[in-house]
Amino acid sequence: MAPAVFIARLVGPLFVAIGLGILLNRMFYADAVAEGVRSPVLIYLSGVASLLAGLAILNLHRAWSADWRAIITILGWVLLISGVIRIALPWVTTSIATTLYSAPAAMAVVAVIVLVVGAYLSFEGYRNRA
Repeated sequence: MAPAVFIARLVGPLFVAIGLGILLNRMFYADAVAEGVRSPVLIYLSGVASLLAGLAILNLHRAWSADWRAIITILGWVLLISGVIRIALPWVTTSIATTLYSAPAAMAVVAVIVLVVGAYLSFEGYRNRA
C-alpha cells in the first residue's frame, strides 16, 4: 500500500469524526478550545503530538504531486509547523486560537472544512484501487 493511501485511510476517517463531532457538539468544542488555550500543559503536549504527527507524515510521504496526494504533504507541513509554534511560541497559539474561535460561526466553518477534507481523503484512501 502506498504511504499516501495509508495516511489517507488514517486521517480521513479521523477528520470525518472530528468534523461531525464539532457540528453536533459546537458548544462542547468551543469550551474545549477555550479551556485548552488557557492550559500551558495542553498547548505543549498538543505541540509535541502535532510535531510528531507532521514528522511521521513527511517521513512517509512528502511528494508534491498535482493530485490528491498533495493534501497529505500539505497536512504534514501544517502539523509540523503548528507543532513547532506551539512548543517554541505558545503565546502565538493562544492569540491565534482566541482570535479564530471568537467569531460565532468559526466552529461551524472549521467543522465543515475538516469534514470535507476528511471525506475526500477517505474516498481517495478507500476507493477500489487496481
